[in-house]
Amino acid sequence: MDSIYVAPEHELLRDQVARFLTREVEPHGEAWEAAGCIPRAVLRKLGAAGLLGLMHAPEHGGAGADALSNLVFAEALSQSTFGGFVITVLVHTDMASPHLAHAGSPAQLERWMPGITRGDLITAVGITEAGAGSDVAGLRTRAVRGTDGDGDHWVLDGSKLFITNGVHADLYFVAARTGEARHAISMFIVEKGTPGFSVSRSLDKTGWLSSDTAELVFENCRIPADNLLGEEGRGFQAVMKNFQTERIALAAMAVGHAQQALKLTLAQVRLRQAFGATLWDKQAIRHRLALLDAKTRAARQYLYHCAWRVTQGHDAVQDVSMLKALTGELVNEVVQTCQQFHGGMGYMRGTPIERLWRDARILAIGGGATEVMLDEAAKRY
Repeated sequence: MDSIYVAPEHELLRDQVARFLTREVEPHGEAWEAAGCIPRAVLRKLGAAGLLGLMHAPEHGGAGADALSNLVFAEALSQSTFGGFVITVLVHTDMASPHLAHAGSPAQLERWMPGITRGDLITAVGITEAGAGSDVAGLRTRAVRGTDGDGDHWVLDGSKLFITNGVHADLYFVAARTGEARHAISMFIVEKGTPGFSVSRSLDKTGWLSSDTAELVFENCRIPADNLLGEEGRGFQAVMKNFQTERIALAAMAVGHAQQALKLTLAQVRLRQAFGATLWDKQAIRHRLALLDAKTRAARQYLYHCAWRVTQGHDAVQDVSMLKALTGELVNEVVQTCQQFHGGMGYMRGTPIERLWRDARILAIGGGATEVMLDEAAKRY
């Protein structure tokens, strides 16, 4: 399943990630699911291996790699059947920290980026609210500029919902309204422990059990004026720009999970006996799996094509929107069919296919629901 866009160095990266999963993740994933979080030590090991800052600048501890290398990393990481671990990492690398990398001032980059690439500082991004998910311009959290004897500052008031890494992150990139116009939104850096900022509750999810998800509350939360990230009023554009990186990462996660589900199921149907033969001997089973594999291979090529277009500087919004819709739906089709072919054991907690089945569902919702993505694509015809 090699892609025409993959170079030898990408395969070395893929092998490095596979070894890390075998050694550091798969033996411990069940315990992390029970605990509801990923130990900081394993994230620091990823940082020490140079895997938490592939696209970030070398002067800040990153590798200066392109979008294709980052895609290879996301796809390889998603060979793990522990989706909670995968999304914990990808939110940090592809969805939160790029906001600092793209818009941070030299002082902000010097202060925080080395810790981010080492895994000493874990990041989260606070955009979604109860009434504003895919409709970013509808958010209601507000930031007001103030000046008093203590110097310039911003005061944040509002809340954020469904925030991955929200409980255990150290650094949050938060979108807030700074004007009356619909797109008058700015991004802010909020550190854990800032007075007025709290995690109001940890949310209990159906899947991604080892990933912590939170509701965040800002009540008269005062932050220094220097914690404005990028230009005032340009936060909406920053969020839209980073959505392309985020959606490619989620598409890579979907493809990786589909690949792993097919691999598990091909092994299962060759062993499972029914009516005097293995399931693999049933033509209907073989044909269904072959078709799902074909769809997955085709989606993977489109995935790499989209990442390549980004590296070439093309406008890829329509392609990435279609990619996100396609892969989010496909992984659910693949995993549900594969679970069916596992029979009753596929419904038992602790089996990889059951875990993939739970974890895959959100990939058609999070980061842009299928219907929203299709509408984004359709508007660009």
